[in-house]
Amino acid sequence: MNLTFLKTICERLKKTLPTITYQLSPSRIAIPKDAYNPSRKQYYSTPILNEIYDKTRHLDTDGVLGVTEVDLYVPHLNFVFGEAQCPGKAAVISLHRLKPEFYGRAPDPKLFEERGVKEAVHELGHVFGLNHCRNPECVMFFSNSIHDTDFKQVKFCDNCSKKLRL
Repeated sequence: MNLTFLKTICERLKKTLPTITYQLSPSRIAIPKDAYNPSRKQYYSTPILNEIYDKTRHLDTDGVLGVTEVDLYVPHLNFVFGEAQCPGKAAVISLHRLKPEFYGRAPDPKLFEERGVKEAVHELGHVFGLNHCRNPECVMFFSNSIHDTDFKQVKFCDNCSKKLRL
């Protein structure tokens, strides 16, 4: 995982959610072996989310965001960009399907960064108690495709901003 990219996401999160303190952890959490589904060639996000929570629940923090490059899914969906406890303390996002190369496009670092920030803010929104929003421009809108992620903004709509418990 590219440390520079993670630092950039962290800096962008500080601008989007300025009342929160961010710290990039040098430690890594192993993906549980039972999370991998060989028939799907994907990783079930819930065991990963649970592992993140189990390994970090002792920390004095309001939330932890795990970032992975493996392809995630939950039952009944082809894939997910991430998953979070809502409300809770743990979230995880996958960068796998956020890369333009996944869709046969040329690498685009700015687009990749923007997508990563949107999904990070979205999952942290769940950690802080927000559900999915019906406004397709709100960062809390459920992304069923990369087009949804690209269309939505990196910020909360007025309604979600009012509900945000920080």
